[in-house]
Amino acid sequence: MHSDWNPRDYLPQDVKLLLAKPQHDRLLAFHHIVGQLKVQRRTGWLDHDINDCESISDHMYRMGIMSMLIKDPKVNRDKCVRIALVHDIAESLVGDITPFDPVTKEEKHRREWETIQFLCNEFIGKSNQIAAKEMMSDWLAYENISSLEARYVKDIDKYEMLVQCFEYEKRLNDPNKLKQFWSAVSNIKTEEVKGWAQSLLDARAEFFES
Repeated sequence: MHSDWNPRDYLPQDVKLLLAKPQHDRLLAFHHIVGQLKVQRRTGWLDHDINDCESISDHMYRMGIMSMLIKDPKVNRDKCVRIALVHDIAESLVGDITPFDPVTKEEKHRREWETIQFLCNEFIGKSNQIAAKEMMSDWLAYENISSLEARYVKDIDKYEMLVQCFEYEKRLNDPNKLKQFWSAVSNIKTEEVKGWAQSLLDARAEFFES
């Protein structure tokens, strides 16, 4: 059974005011919606009392940079960067739902898919159909892990979270508070990102041993 959740209800007030004008710029409205990602904190850290934590866009930015560093010659790095930059874009309206929230995986996917369609059809597509199709395609590739590039970005999503986790652990000087996040290592599939994760684990072990 579907909830009555609708992305329109979650538009920021300044966007609603902009859209209420007879002559309004849908692309500008979209840019304001994306701005929400700069101020929304990542829920997983907030749930562990790290209140001055990174934003959603902080996470995606470093993922974009990491994607540029992939060595695998079979991988289109530019495609990876694109996927990294859009994979959480629906969270601008949906928010950052974690597995511990009272929202099912199916409902989370439904809300995010409705939001992507809403953003691509009602905002981006009004001025740039090609960009709208590309963004929807990149988002779907990530969701469905339907390409090698998407597989790498899925792995980088976990790896970036773990790099951030280690940075918070160093700041707190505590290897236990965020321990549960490290189970994500076992979900990394590509050999290259596995190597990055191993190097991170080694650095973490060395830090806390010393």
